[in-house]
Amino acid sequence: MTTIVPLISSGTAGPLGVLHLPRLWLKVSLESCGKLAAGYPGAGKGYDQMVIDGLGLSRDAVISYIKNEKPTYPQFEAWVKNQPGVKLDSATVEKLNSAIRGYNHDDGTRQAILGANGIADDAKAPRDAINLNNLDDWKEFHESILK
Repeated sequence: MTTIVPLISSGTAGPLGVLHLPRLWLKVSLESCGKLAAGYPGAGKGYDQMVIDGLGLSRDAVISYIKNEKPTYPQFEAWVKNQPGVKLDSATVEKLNSAIRGYNHDDGTRQAILGANGIADDAKAPRDAINLNNLDDWKEFHESILK
């Protein structure tokens, strides 16, 4: 069976305006049908948990809903909006999005991703996790599908 590298960036938001939420939906959806590429958690402890916590969602409920209902992305966002205690006001969403945009990997992770992609770790190299994760995903996709 072919597995899929999740190529929706953490820097992508859906209609609710929440960064990383589409990627979380994709990863859990792929995992639920056994198609998520090795090395990718369906719902990990980094950005995934940051979004779940930032919106006031239940981790178990998010995973269960996606796995059992297999919603489209708009259906998932509609479900999110209807969760008890969910926080989708503009200040909360902006605070969460700023945290996502502002997160940087540690030096070792940055150097490993840049090195694997043949990019010098200099002043012009990306420092933020969104762009580094994109590079990592694209490399994984190339190696598993295109190469």
